Amino acid sequence: MALKERSPETPKTSSKNPRVAVRSIDTYAAQCDKCLKWRVIATEEEYEEIRSKMEESPFVCNRKPGVSCDDPADIEYNATRTWVIDRPGIPKTPEGFKRSLVLRRDFSKMDAYYITPTGKKLRTRNEIAAFIDANPKYKDVNLSDFNFTSPKVMEDTIPEDAVRKVSSSGNGNKRKALKDAA
Repeated sequence: MALKERSPETPKTSSKNPRVAVRSIDTYAAQCDKCLKWRVIATEEEYEEIRSKMEESPFVCNRKPGVSCDDPADIEYNATRTWVIDRPGIPKTPEGFKRSLVLRRDFSKMDAYYITPTGKKLRTRNEIAAFIDANPKYKDVNLSDFNFTSPKVMEDTIPEDAVRKVSSSGNGNKRKALKDAA
C-alpha cells in the first residue's frame, strides 16, 4: 500500500551519521479492490484511515472524489521506486503521535518507530507504556493503537545494485549484491 521514492533529489540524512541517507515513505497509495489500480492518497492521515479499515471496508477507486475504475491508475507498480506493502488493519496512529518507518540500508526491512508529541522516539511497546505513565495528559491513549509491524519490502522493486546482508554458514556479516550479474 505504501511506497518510497527510489532516489530522492535531496535525501534526508541521519542526525547520527550525516553520510547515511534516511529512506522513508514519500508517497502513499492504496490499491482498488475492484480494478486493482493504484491510487495516490494525499496525506499520511488519510492513508492510515484507509489502512485501519481495509479489512471491513476495502478501498475502491470511487472513494476518491471524481475518480472511478475507468480512469487510468495514478501510479504504476514497477521498479522505478522501491515499494513496501503495509498490512491491512494496522490502527491509526493516536493524535499527536507520528508513526515513522525507515528502510534499512540493506533493504531487508523497514523499522517502525513512534514519535511522541514531545519529539521523543519510541521503539517498543514498553517504551510507549512508560511514556504514557510518565505523561498523565496522554492517559487516554490506548496502548493497542501502537503497532510496530513493518511493511513488507517488495523484493522485485529493490534496486539491482542494492547490497544486502546474506547469511551463509553462520556468518551474517557477508554482503552480496542482491541480484548477481549472470
